[in-house]
Amino acid sequence: MNQRTVKKLVEPISKTVKGFKRSEVECLIRLFHSLVGRTGWKSGNTGLDRNKFRGILHNIFGMTDDILMNRVFSAFDKDNDNYINAKEWVKGLSVFLRGTFEEKLKFCFEVYYLNGDGYISREEIFDMLKNSLYQSSEEENDEGVKELVDITIKKMDYDNDGKISFADFEKAVREDRLLLEVFGPCLPETQLCCPRHKPVN
Repeated sequence: MNQRTVKKLVEPISKTVKGFKRSEVECLIRLFHSLVGRTGWKSGNTGLDRNKFRGILHNIFGMTDDILMNRVFSAFDKDNDNYINAKEWVKGLSVFLRGTFEEKLKFCFEVYYLNGDGYISREEIFDMLKNSLYQSSEEENDEGVKELVDITIKKMDYDNDGKISFADFEKAVREDRLLLEVFGPCLPETQLCCPRHKPVN
């Protein structure tokens, strides 16, 4: 990717992103280009597909939960075209790495409601918790997870409708910030470094 193309992308993206300086946006666009690779650009694919993005989540950020990695991909892929473009990459990372508490709250909720209906259902909580807990025996594990689901619903479902809305989630997390990633880690702990720049996180 030549310098002019990079500069053309940096300007409009920098205006929409609060978390990064202009030089960091440029660095992230260059990183994006190197991750997509020459073959991607030649084939007309100008984005990161799900598998490549999951590889980044796993290798750089240490994520291992398949369900959550897929949901993080969907939270980044705002236009739902199954590719993360340069703008989605930078905007997603700005929340992912440097987002305000409110931005991270919305991001985590978006990751956790799996079917896109705007609620975290009892079944979704069960699937996420089951997936993230060590399994000794299937039956024993399912019973333990069901108990955890009941406790979670009791603690977070303020309007008692059997599911967690954003208002429920926000209220619970504001009362206890440890609940932000209650259904599994979907925010990074690792720093992302740009070549010739300081760490991005």
